[in-house]
Amino acid sequence: MNSEKLLIIGCGDLGHRLARRVQGDFQEIIGVRRRIPSRIADNPVQYLAMDATLAADYRQLASLAPSVVVITMTPSAFTDAGYQQAYVTSCHQVCHYLGQQAVPPRLVIFVSSSRVYAQNQGETVDENSPTVPQGFAGQRLLEAEQVVRNSGLPHCIVRFSGIYGPGRSRLLNQILDGKVSRDNTITNRIHADDCAAVLAHIIRQHTADSPTVYLASDSLPVPLSEVVEWLAAEMKVPPPAALETPATLSGKYCSNQLLLKSGFVFQYPDYQQGYRQVMTGGE
Repeated sequence: MNSEKLLIIGCGDLGHRLARRVQGDFQEIIGVRRRIPSRIADNPVQYLAMDATLAADYRQLASLAPSVVVITMTPSAFTDAGYQQAYVTSCHQVCHYLGQQAVPPRLVIFVSSSRVYAQNQGETVDENSPTVPQGFAGQRLLEAEQVVRNSGLPHCIVRFSGIYGPGRSRLLNQILDGKVSRDNTITNRIHADDCAAVLAHIIRQHTADSPTVYLASDSLPVPLSEVVEWLAAEMKVPPPAALETPATLSGKYCSNQLLLKSGFVFQYPDYQQGYRQVMTGGE
């Protein structure tokens, strides 16, 4: 049996989906979160209750010696302080803990976001595009990325665009309630199952020459109005009124070409396939 151990810091829905995909690759999968969840079917994770922002709590992990570490945090609040704690402070603590290990991990993955890009005039962005975020969320994520980069540990930063899937039905509920934004911003998204598949893909194919940053988004970025009109038709509800198309689009197009070039294949390459899975009630 493989003797490798996987440590997932901030092990929520995405961590659970990843664990199910790679359970045959690891001898142990340990998930760290503040509170241990109730039992989930087909869940191979062994949970530890700890606060990833507190140095003292890492004593529980002193003898673990993880081979792969995935940092996938969720802020307690959409505030600067919440993002500082969840991302920057946690990354400092994780990297300090890993730096004390006799045998460092072969890979540290930090789950970041396309929020680090500020482009908003229809530009296409990729892993090499400038990152000068204007809001606190993007700024703190970029700061956390830098902590991981400066750690000296083998790493990969994954910038996911808007994650949707089972349990992430905000847009569907807004359409049903007739409360969808009228703007025509370009939207980028990725299904939660594909997020987990991206992380599993990186874990399995990582070498010393692998990219250290991936932008992970599906293959069909489109204006929000297009998504809303299609979903309304699928749900057989009236489309929201006044979905005018402005002369110029706002937002950006997220390119997934580097990810595709690495050999990754999307299960849901566009919003239509992905939302059909959500609407039919799949997990």
